[in-house]
Amino acid sequence: MPYTLLILLPFFTASPVHAQLMKAKEIFSKADSLRGTLTPFRTCYDIKYYHLDIKVDINNRFISGSNLFKFEAVENFERLQFDLFDNLSVDCVEYQGRTLSFERSYHAVFVDFPNTIPKGKIDSFKVYYSGTPIAATRAPWDGGFDWKKDSKGKPWVATTCQGLGASVWWPNKDHQSDEVDSMLISVAVPNEVMNVSNGRLVKTEKLDKHYTKYHWKVRNPINNYNVALNIGDYTHIMETYLGEKGPLSVDYYVLKENKNKIKHLQNNTKQTLEAFEYWFGPYPFYEDGYKIVETAHLGMEHQSAIAYGNKFQNGYLGKDGSDTGWGLKWDFIIVHESGHEWFGNNITAKDLADMWIHESFTNYSEALFIDYHYGKEASQAYVNGNRKGILNDKPLQGPYGVNKEGSGDMYLKGGVLHNMIRTMIDDDEKWRSILRGLNSKFYHQTVDYNDILTYLNEESGIDFTKIFEQYVQHKSVPVLEILQRNNGEVFCRWIAEVPDFKMPIHIGKKGQSKTRYEINATFQILPIKVENTEELDVDTFNYYIGVVECR
Repeated sequence: MPYTLLILLPFFTASPVHAQLMKAKEIFSKADSLRGTLTPFRTCYDIKYYHLDIKVDINNRFISGSNLFKFEAVENFERLQFDLFDNLSVDCVEYQGRTLSFERSYHAVFVDFPNTIPKGKIDSFKVYYSGTPIAATRAPWDGGFDWKKDSKGKPWVATTCQGLGASVWWPNKDHQSDEVDSMLISVAVPNEVMNVSNGRLVKTEKLDKHYTKYHWKVRNPINNYNVALNIGDYTHIMETYLGEKGPLSVDYYVLKENKNKIKHLQNNTKQTLEAFEYWFGPYPFYEDGYKIVETAHLGMEHQSAIAYGNKFQNGYLGKDGSDTGWGLKWDFIIVHESGHEWFGNNITAKDLADMWIHESFTNYSEALFIDYHYGKEASQAYVNGNRKGILNDKPLQGPYGVNKEGSGDMYLKGGVLHNMIRTMIDDDEKWRSILRGLNSKFYHQTVDYNDILTYLNEESGIDFTKIFEQYVQHKSVPVLEILQRNNGEVFCRWIAEVPDFKMPIHIGKKGQSKTRYEINATFQILPIKVENTEELDVDTFNYYIGVVECR
């Protein structure tokens, strides 16, 4: 049997308590805590509705306007916090015809009300603001405004702010735990271009000879970083997809120069919606429709308005990260960003620390797309091929309360983890019902690590607690230690950072079918006898583990 130890054993020296202490010692700024922590100044109110109303001065890269906050008081309060990056000016905060006093600390704004807002009251205030927003130099990996021009020299502008935060360009309660229930996005842009945002276009308003305002209504809950502007010289093509909940409007906004390339988007979109409605259930935002909007940057999962910049080609800019060939049969950005409509947009992590929920399931959605159209064997080959990009540098889960996500391994390693779970369940119909059930139970909700784990445990009948703790909260993978005695008996145990780690594994003799065995941290005998360990066949194709042999 080949030696396939993937992780150096010294990585297993840290205990969970020690790991938590190490996390606690990480240095975070006050700005991180103000943005990431749910203080009473943020939990005291629940956002119900926003009306973001702004003008974009493209020539001067300047924005100005307002945002109406409609909220319900969760507790009695006289002061609250909203968020806006400190390079942007808070011109005034208006409440019931009065201008309120406020103070700023980094990117947090604290507003004082003249009277106590009583628990249960529905109330509102409006923030007027202006300034030059941060320019994204490498969108979508950094946040802000992406100021570009198309090949004809016309403005081509977009926002992208995942991770950095929506408050980089508009005032809001910038924490993922509180999604606004609905929203109106009104954007005034120069007449030579148009703006496309989330939801449905409900009104176009000619302001003067220079500007037109576009009003987009979002009828479903939406997290802040998904709210987007897309400004360009677009052409619009509309069609209807007959999905699980009936007709779904599908809209494409591409630069006029690329109108003849629309067929590529249409083919990939139809295949994607078909596969994902099969695996995950109905598209979660029928009321807001589904849009793909061409952008100068590569892409982003902006809810109901997916940003697309993959240049009308299959793969990831024409490449397949798995090196299996399966990644070249579909457009990566359409598939991946559409997967986020279910995991990230429908089901949203409450804290940025659990961004692995968004990215792990969405990475795995790529494999399920392949499974639906090309079969399970191709799907698992794709997952296995992605392993070479895993770094095992730090945990997938970040520290809570400081606006920090975990390792970039949340994509590839996260996808591998879900494929392992499928293998352990060993019942594809049950696995499909679990994936659909997740999107049904947590429909339009925010979740955390325990929500996902508890649901998987209950619905599968398997305790994944130790497995998730090892693969999500620690950086290394478990090692299966195999011991063979002279009489041919085989003993196995797991070596892992998690105390009392246990995980099933499929093992058999080469050339024979494998059996699922429950293995823990104590040596146990397998009902298999071999003359040497090379006769053993451990499923290291579907299980991302290390294997070490002892004689």
